[in-house]
Amino acid sequence: MVVPALIFIFVFSYIPMSGILIAFKDYDIFQGFASSPWVGLDNFKEFLHADEFRTVIRNTLGISFLKLLIGFPAPIVLALMLNEVRIPIFKRVVQTISYLPHFLSWVIVSGFVLTMLSADYGSLNIALEKLNLIDEPVNWLTIPNYFWAILIATGLWKGIGFGSIVYLAAIAGVNPELYEAASIDGAGRFRKIISITIPCIMPVVSIFLILAIGDLLSAGFEDILLLQSDIVRDVSDVLDTYVYRVGIKNSLFSYAAAVGLFKAVVSVILLTVANALARKSGNSLW
Repeated sequence: MVVPALIFIFVFSYIPMSGILIAFKDYDIFQGFASSPWVGLDNFKEFLHADEFRTVIRNTLGISFLKLLIGFPAPIVLALMLNEVRIPIFKRVVQTISYLPHFLSWVIVSGFVLTMLSADYGSLNIALEKLNLIDEPVNWLTIPNYFWAILIATGLWKGIGFGSIVYLAAIAGVNPELYEAASIDGAGRFRKIISITIPCIMPVVSIFLILAIGDLLSAGFEDILLLQSDIVRDVSDVLDTYVYRVGIKNSLFSYAAAVGLFKAVVSVILLTVANALARKSGNSLW
């Protein structure tokens, strides 16, 4: 089984990587891959000097840091809370409800968000009007100041339950004798969480934190693409949507490949630095 798996990975993962060479070419679909002229680092220089560069990088880092700051600890907190529930039926119901959004595609989720926040028939506007909190309906997704909050909240709702599974599994592996010894010493639930549960799952948390830091330039694609509009592009355009727009829509294949390669190289650097820092605590990936 090992040899076929290695062949599969080589054929479908490594051979296609040769296509990244178009980032160093002025690729023409009619001239083909081999005949297109080399331009060296011109595509990278064009991106670094592009008018959209600062906006795209600002949005990418801003959204990514918010997702890391809010979205990363949320599944851990949920797992710790579920672990303290002593009513099995209630625990299973909460787990099921929190897991379900993960299995919905972003097309369905974005449709739900668009409907809920609609200025014409959105449930949020109806509720706020009945509470006399607003005088007239608000088109929330066309207001730049609200876009990041809507995006982060939607992603958190969709992923928090499924993300807590691995932490619940890690908590289940904690030695029960540690809790028993803590109870004898008079420790309460909160003290057990702080002194036993969190330190025991810290290796798992560290690994996922390293991966999250290495993925900082991946602010999202489907969620942003489906929720954004031209009105909020100044706050919603990130590297992935920018590559899609210039590469697929505008057919600038070499330029888009250069932007994608730039993102990949920076991500590898971030991952390496994060792993080197984590190695000091003994919880590194390699």
